[in-house]
Amino acid sequence: MNRLHTTAAALLIFALAGSGCARNRTVPGQLAPSQVTTIAVNSYMWKAAIDTVSFAPLIQANPASGVIITDWYSNPKVPQERVKLTVAVLDRDLRSDALRVTAAKQVYQDGGWVEAPVSAATVQKLEDIIMTRARDLRRLSVRG
Repeated sequence: MNRLHTTAAALLIFALAGSGCARNRTVPGQLAPSQVTTIAVNSYMWKAAIDTVSFAPLIQANPASGVIITDWYSNPKVPQERVKLTVAVLDRDLRSDALRVTAAKQVYQDGGWVEAPVSAATVQKLEDIIMTRARDLRRLSVRG
């Protein structure tokens, strides 16, 4: 990851759930070549989305459908809040309207998790981070 992407991802994590470190884990989207038959969506956007949300445990990462779903993620520094993300890459073209991100947030109150609002600006920022990273990946592949 380049410095801009790392900084942007850190800002996103802070915006959603405070600052903190991600755990090391294997990303389900990183499959052996024999396990991936086709990718039905833009590969740069797909890679950028996986890179961006990999701070959270992934429940689903399906390059054929273009859907990435994270499990709930709680920042160790803010354990009373958690977030869950869904990213949908909708097309083979690298266009902003081919990306849809949704975020859910919950806070722990009175012994249970309660839904909390996520600002539209936070979701937009996440989409911007993914699109910027996808464009960077495309630019790098054209040079190389």
